[in-house]
Amino acid sequence: MIRLVLVRHAKSDWGDPSLDDHDRPLNDRGLRDAPRMARALAETGFRPDVIRSSTALRARTTAEAFAAQFDVGVDLVPELYGAPAGTLLAVAAATRAERAMIVAHDPGMTVLAERLSGGGIAHMPTCAVATFTWAEDDWDVAAAIDPAEWTFDSPR
Repeated sequence: MIRLVLVRHAKSDWGDPSLDDHDRPLNDRGLRDAPRMARALAETGFRPDVIRSSTALRARTTAEAFAAQFDVGVDLVPELYGAPAGTLLAVAAATRAERAMIVAHDPGMTVLAERLSGGGIAHMPTCAVATFTWAEDDWDVAAAIDPAEWTFDSPR
């Protein structure tokens, strides 16, 4: 069984307009939401084998909050910064992990979540967590078919 968790980065801080988009940190709400959503995911019994994150500061910080909850390292993947849905799924599939987590950005996160949920997830707000489960053990098969089930949670 393959499980994929998509996490959109937590709420970022727009207070310093001189910062490059890649370097924007989380704001206070984001710093609160990320560990809270990580705990909520842990309460479901899920534990990732791997966490892949965008290199953007807001995504890295979000991924680190989840990593701390699960005692799993974070692998930074430059291609996840601003990645389209297809790249997000390809990076997950390339892990070959039974339980993979991807932390990245919109619009790619929403597009992929909407596609995998058959339209059930219309938007991935900041720090939203979407979990997809396939009754398959092969990522090549899983990436080509609809998941058997999915769940969605957001901090709001």
